[in-house]
Amino acid sequence: MALQAGIVGLPNVGKSTLFNALTAAGAESANYPFCTIEPNVGVVPVPDPRLQVLQDHIHTQKVIPASVEIVDIAGLVRGASKGEGLGNQFLGHIRSTDAILQVVRCFDDDDITHVDGSVDPMRDIETIETELVFADLESAEKRQQRYARAAKGGDKEAKIHLAVAEKLIAHLGEGKPARALELEDDERISMREAQMITAKPILYICNVDEAGLTEDNAHVQAVRAHAHAVGAGVVTLCAAIEAEIAELDDEDKQAFLDDLGAEEPGLAKLAQATYALLGMQTYFTAGEKEIRAWTIRQGWTAPQAAGVIHSDFERGFIRAEVYTLDDLREFKTEAGMKAAGKLRLEGKEYVVKDGDVMHFRFNV
Repeated sequence: MALQAGIVGLPNVGKSTLFNALTAAGAESANYPFCTIEPNVGVVPVPDPRLQVLQDHIHTQKVIPASVEIVDIAGLVRGASKGEGLGNQFLGHIRSTDAILQVVRCFDDDDITHVDGSVDPMRDIETIETELVFADLESAEKRQQRYARAAKGGDKEAKIHLAVAEKLIAHLGEGKPARALELEDDERISMREAQMITAKPILYICNVDEAGLTEDNAHVQAVRAHAHAVGAGVVTLCAAIEAEIAELDDEDKQAFLDDLGAEEPGLAKLAQATYALLGMQTYFTAGEKEIRAWTIRQGWTAPQAAGVIHSDFERGFIRAEVYTLDDLREFKTEAGMKAAGKLRLEGKEYVVKDGDVMHFRFNV
């Protein structure tokens, strides 16, 4: 599945530095607003130590991890919903993403200018979220006008769209994000079609200095409290350090992490948190040609999981052979697991568990 998350934030909070570290795509980074004009896109692997477990027991030609597509979007400023700065471009790009990664500056440095003159992460969060609410409000008002006539004429779908638009107008008008609006199932379908920006799940990325990696400073504490109150996630990292780590080879990278007292780069935590934010999980296929992590939604059945590989797998699904990594560790090979009765056969109703290793049987 092509998962896409947009990195957003005010100018000069570290978005492009972080994107460079994530993707090594060379997005321009400079100490002035709007250095990212068009959205830069990169594919970021989701670190998963379980792939190494598979590789230790199954000799293969290549290993393919799961991934998240990251979009670096031009900085937002107050008034973006009315077209200030690059607001219109920003809002158009962010509507197409699945989730929002909001970078918040949580360090003080007089050499790096702040668009509002001082560092205040809660003010920054309020600025961005207010602009997004205003943009959604304008979109909801347009939907209300679009469906009013058809709803009056008795069109059932138009009535649902109109009702949702009116609820959104009242809700957003109070400054509340669309994700906090309670809706019925059929109304949620209308909400998805409306592509409300503030309905997307959000993860706050606290960009700190090196000192902030070992202990939360006051800025980070404030962001964590806000995130807890609104049901959002938080990841703390130092974008400048992550950019340095990304340039190192594996041996030097580990030495650098050891010096920092870190087990893994902050980017690994970010990729994993983004993956979790989108409600995803992983299953694996493993053989002589490749070991691969596949992305599916939590709660999917075996046929749905098979369909991620190819639609024919889902249509012609017969059964799945399934085993766990723990069983692979214990019995070493598929033959060993089969002899021990650990290679299970699962049918169409089986709900795939995170970390399952699967082989599919199907009719063409």
